[in-house]
Formats: sequence, C-alpha cells, structure tokens
Amino acid sequence: MSDILTKDVVIVGGGPAGLSAALVLGRGRKKVLLCDAGSPRNAAAEHIQGFVTRDGTPPREFRAIGREQLRPYDVDVRDVRVNGIERLGDARFRVTLEGGVVVESRRVLLATGMVDVLPDLPGYRELWGKALFQCPYCHGWEIQDRAWGVFAGSAAEAELYLDFALFLKGWTADVTLYTQGAFPISEERRARLKRAEVRLVEGPVKRLIASADGSALEAVELEDGTRVRQEYLFVRPPQRHVALVEGLGLSLDEMGFVKVDPMQQTSVPGISAAGDLTTRLQGALVAAAAGAQSAYVMNHHLNLEAPGGGHAK
Repeated sequence: MSDILTKDVVIVGGGPAGLSAALVLGRGRKKVLLCDAGSPRNAAAEHIQGFVTRDGTPPREFRAIGREQLRPYDVDVRDVRVNGIERLGDARFRVTLEGGVVVESRRVLLATGMVDVLPDLPGYRELWGKALFQCPYCHGWEIQDRAWGVFAGSAAEAELYLDFALFLKGWTADVTLYTQGAFPISEERRARLKRAEVRLVEGPVKRLIASADGSALEAVELEDGTRVRQEYLFVRPPQRHVALVEGLGLSLDEMGFVKVDPMQQTSVPGISAAGDLTTRLQGALVAAAAGAQSAYVMNHHLNLEAPGGGHAK
C-alpha cells in the first residue's frame, strides 16, 4: 500500500458547500483534502442566480473561481471519487479514494448534493435545464411573463403543489397546474385556483413537445391527444443520495435528507454534511452558507482538541 496521507478534514464534493467549507478551513490553518468527482448536479444549468457578487455566473466558472481562491491555503483539491469512509475511532477516519489512495482524517464533510431521478416521460430528459426547472428564484427573472406550468407529484404533497402554483403568479400571470390525476381536487381548491387564474389540467401527460432544435418547450401533450401550449415547466423529480452516502448508515429525516443538527453534524460523530443532501431548500447560496457554518464548527472543535496548534503536522 502507498503512503497514507494525513489531513485534518476531507471534504467530499466540490460544489458551493464544499468550496465554501474548504475556504474557511484553509484560512483556519487546517490541512484539507477536497475531492470532486466531477459530476455537478447543476451541470445542465447555464448560470447561478441570486448569489451576491456572482449573479449570472456559469457554474463551471463559479467552481473555477472557487478553486483559484483556495490556492493560498493548505487545501489539496483533487478530481477524484471517494470510494469509502471508515471510522477508526474518536476523531479519526480512513478515507479511500478511487485509485487506492488512502487518507486518514480527523473530520469528514459530506457535500455531495443529491441525484435527480428523472422520469422516463418523453422529452423530459432532453429539456431538463433548458425549459424544465426546479427553482423560480434561479430562473424566474429571466423567463418572467411567459407560459409556466407546474407538474404536481403525490397526493401527500397536494397542498404543497397547489400553493406553489399560486406562488409562481409573482413572476407570471400565465400558470397551469398539471395534477396528472395524482390526487383529487376539492371544490375549495378549484375555487382558489380559479380566483388566482391558474389553469388546472388533470389528465395524464403523454409527452413534452420540444422545438425543432430541441432547445425549447412548445407544448405538453396529454394522453387523449390534447396539446397545451407551454414554454416552461417547474418540476420536482425524486432525488436520491450518492452511493457513498447511502452506505454510511446516517440518520435521515422524514423526507429522506441527511439529518443534521444546527451545527451541520450528522448522527455519526465526526461526520458533518452541508448543502442539498440535507434540505429541500436547495440553492448555491444556501449550500455555501451551510458549508461555511459546518467549517466554523469543525475548526472550533479541532482547535480545542489540539490547543498546541490545532492542525495536522
């Protein structure tokens, strides 16, 4: 076996949460390994919005800037997948990287995000990130006053989708709610939608019709052949954790996200988590803030454990 690397913290994930945590820890004189598997969840997005000083920045450029700003610090950035994490005891982990490199670390931060599980509906995957979005704060300004639709999910979330359709009226007057027969609509709900001038389409959806060049959505086709003119859809496909996170035995909340305490610490001592894998409130700025918070806490604890210096030698 090759020599074992020694770090204070291994960060798994090189998005906003991981980069933010690495910056805080680097400035705290910690030896950090940031591992990025190279499969960002927002790969289909053209820009990041609502991030102060970085509004409109392409995700790839955002990551490049983040990495560049880590250069002055003791942060080792590697484009590599983490294959395994083993707890050796209090405040000690063995992290195995793709290719066999082994790292011993005092803390681990999971910033892996989530994996969107896209349905097999024709046109959905092709239009993902082009005309199918999840967050109006990320895309709403650019497409305001256009024809928007909402794809509703399960009956358990019926009220959520009803409220979401009404909420979107803040960006456009043209909103259609597609329930696809997932849940019944009460007369009270119908009246609320009618008052807000939100159209209701209850039939099953057959496919999404894209423009000739595949870059835009033109209509939603129902099973009965009806076509509803549509330019954009807001959707929430199911999400799952990456295999590494699934195998750690971490406690999850009722929605399936990694459960963390107010300091971003998971149910396994020494492992923290930040970003999309911990919350439904998903966005670059939110993730970066959570990454910074988790780093503040880890740095504090590491310093108290080793007051003579607090960082790996």
